Amino acid sequence: MPTARKVEMLEEIKDRLSRAAITIAIDYRGLSVAQMTKLRRALRETDCEVKVVKNRIALLAADAAGVPEVKEIVQGPSALTIGFSDAVGAARVLTKHIEAERLNIQIYGGYLDGHVLSKDDVEELAKLPSKEQLIADVVGKLQSPLYNFHALMQSTIRGVHGLVEARAVQLEAETGA
Repeated sequence: MPTARKVEMLEEIKDRLSRAAITIAIDYRGLSVAQMTKLRRALRETDCEVKVVKNRIALLAADAAGVPEVKEIVQGPSALTIGFSDAVGAARVLTKHIEAERLNIQIYGGYLDGHVLSKDDVEELAKLPSKEQLIADVVGKLQSPLYNFHALMQSTIRGVHGLVEARAVQLEAETGA
């Protein structure tokens, strides 16, 4: 018979997994409480949480949330890094924090949009530009041809204006002479 606390934990993890944009499993062993707190604070900025979860509860929650693929990334003692809004930002902050703090954390893998990611996939995902940067690139690429077209039209209009001015001066000179 499961205890009320375990049932509550199962529901909490199930809820988080069902709302997650990305889930990354990491090995948290060897981290001090201060290091784990620092990691949680760094991830909180990108709307992420780190939850240390018993494997059995994680496996049951994955099935209950309708994401059984998450079971493939849970290995040994795991902490689940769950990102709710920006998948790339979550992976980036996690990998950068691990490198910056020189933490001895192993990334087991990740789960994103129905796909299981390996450790290498998570690290490659972290290298992608941010959503804002991608939008700025697209807008810049769309704006460039429009700007060039506008400049071309301006120069054509200036050229026609110059011809009309020159012809007006020529006609004035002919009638005035």
